[in-house]
Amino acid sequence: MPPVVHQALLIATMVAVIACSGKSQNAPSAPAPSAAPVSYPATTDSAPAAADTSWMKSDSAERTVTLSLVITKPAGSPSALISGYRSGQAQIEVPVRWTVKWNWRNDDPGAVHSLVVMTQREKVPLEGGRASFSNAMSRSVTEGLATGQSDQTTFEAEEAGWYWLMCGVPNHALNGEWLELRVSPDAHNGSVHLKER
Repeated sequence: MPPVVHQALLIATMVAVIACSGKSQNAPSAPAPSAAPVSYPATTDSAPAAADTSWMKSDSAERTVTLSLVITKPAGSPSALISGYRSGQAQIEVPVRWTVKWNWRNDDPGAVHSLVVMTQREKVPLEGGRASFSNAMSRSVTEGLATGQSDQTTFEAEEAGWYWLMCGVPNHALNGEWLELRVSPDAHNGSVHLKER
């Protein structure tokens, strides 16, 4: 080993020893941040103000989940938001064979929108197609509804699985206009699970 390299290694080792000697060896380390999604039942008030899930109500006695969905496009957002969320940031969980009702309104002043429930595949589709459940779509799925228009629908979540609740207007879902819908055989109540933004 050349003398210059040997001297550099010796100096580096001495600096490391001096730096370590000033630290406590038993100091607790900070906990690692959680990567798991934060889950808030839609019927509790314990969620932080930024995590608004008041647009979803669950009724165990009636075996019904009611969604009040509003499409908006805040300034600077890469796509329209469905009740404040996009790109699967909110996952709606519904027990299998429960009834889902939605009241939906387009409040985006710059574009038409729609909603349809479609089975998740490898990729988000280019546009809305056949709904996974009978009646699980708004009117004019690919044409969309204009600003200020609304729609209501009721369907039975009759088959367990993972679905997209997405805008069916071409390219809108590809740009992030979708939430996840999980129909679960294990769920006993409807809920919303939020992922970190």
